[in-house]
Amino acid sequence: MPRLKDQTQRQDAAFFLNAAYLQLVSESLVHQRTTERAVLPLVWMLPCCWIATALMGCSDHSTDSPNSSGLVSMASSDQETSKDTSSVAFVAVSTASSSVVSGANAGDIDPKRAFAYLERICQIGSRTTGTLGMQKQQEMLEEHFAALGGVILWQPFESRHPVTGAKVEIKNLVVRWRPELTERILLCTHYDTKPFPAMDPKNPKGLFVGANDGGSGTALLMELGHTMPNLSLQVGVDFVFFDAEELVYEENRDPYFLGSTYFARAYINDPRSTRYRCGILLDMVGDADLQLYYEENSFKFARPLVEEVWGIAKQLGVKEFEPKLRHYIRDDHLPLNEIAKIPVIDIIDFDYPRGASKNRSYWHTMADTPDKCSGASLAKVGRVLVEWMKRQK
Repeated sequence: MPRLKDQTQRQDAAFFLNAAYLQLVSESLVHQRTTERAVLPLVWMLPCCWIATALMGCSDHSTDSPNSSGLVSMASSDQETSKDTSSVAFVAVSTASSSVVSGANAGDIDPKRAFAYLERICQIGSRTTGTLGMQKQQEMLEEHFAALGGVILWQPFESRHPVTGAKVEIKNLVVRWRPELTERILLCTHYDTKPFPAMDPKNPKGLFVGANDGGSGTALLMELGHTMPNLSLQVGVDFVFFDAEELVYEENRDPYFLGSTYFARAYINDPRSTRYRCGILLDMVGDADLQLYYEENSFKFARPLVEEVWGIAKQLGVKEFEPKLRHYIRDDHLPLNEIAKIPVIDIIDFDYPRGASKNRSYWHTMADTPDKCSGASLAKVGRVLVEWMKRQK
C-alpha cells in the first residue's frame, strides 16, 4: 500500500490467434453451460496458439523496447525488469461455468463470507512477491474465480529482487467478466504484502499479514465475484490484482507500483482489443471503523468519478464515504492515470484506526490483522461498487 507525499509493455497474427481463443472461450461462457465436450477443443486450441506465436518470433527477448503485443521492459539503476516470459501480455488459463455460483442469495454482498475470505487470505501469512505465500494465494484466487465463471488471465514478467539481485517473477492477475465487450471498466487492488512491517515500533522485521493493506481489497473482489454473473452489465468489467505494489525493503531505494506500472505500459502499447473507460482502486477498505475521504490525487485526475462514486454512496445511505478532501496518497492509481491515461480513483481509508497518530497507526505494522477489520465495512464498499457498475452504460 500506498506512500504518502513525503515517503516515494508482436506481431499481429500472434495477437489475433490468442484473441480468437479468448473469444471462443467467451462465447462458450455466454451462450451455453460449459461442459466437458465444450471445453475440450478450447483446451487443445490454447497450446496451438502458443506454438504458433512462438513460430512467429513473438518470444524474441533481444530488445527492451515495447512492442505491439503489450510487452515492455522497465529498468532503473536499482531495479531491472525483463520481458514477460509469455508471448503476449496476457495468458488465458481457465474458465468455468457461472452456474456454479454458490452461497445464500448469490447476488448479494455477504459480510460474513467477505470476512471469511479475508481471514483465509491472512492465514496464508506473508504474501510478498515471489514467495511461496504469494504462490498459494495465486492458486487460491485462480481456483476461486474460475469456479465463479470469470475468465482468468495472467500477466507475468520478471524483475530483480531489490536485495539479492536474483530474478523474481511478478504476476498481475486479471479476472474478466463479459469478456466479449471491448468497452470496459476496472476494479483493482494490490494483492502482495510488504516484506516486513517496517512501521512496527517493536518488531519492524516481524511477520506482516496485511489484513487491511493488501488483504481487504482482495477479499472484497473475491466476494464481488459471487455477484458478477448476476449483474446485467452494459460494459465489461475487469478485476485486476496488481503484484509488487510494495516489493520494498528500503525506502528511497526500492520502487513501488511495479505491477501497475507494467500493466499501464502494456495497455498503451496494445490499444487494439480493450478500452478502459475508467476504474476504481481499492486499498485499505476493511477497517472496522471505516471512513473514506476524497483522496487528493483521485480528485486531481478524476474528480467527476470521485463525485459520482461518493454520490452513489450518499444515495445508498453509506455514510462512511465522507465527501471531503483529506489525504494525498501515492498508490497504484498513479501509473494508471499518468501512463495509461485511464481515469482511476483510489478508495482508501488511511485513518487506520480513526484519529491515529503516525505512531499509533496499524499501517505497515504487525497489528494489521483481521481483528481490526470487519465484513460490514467490506460489504458497505461492495454495495457502492455494485451500484456503480450497474449504472455504467
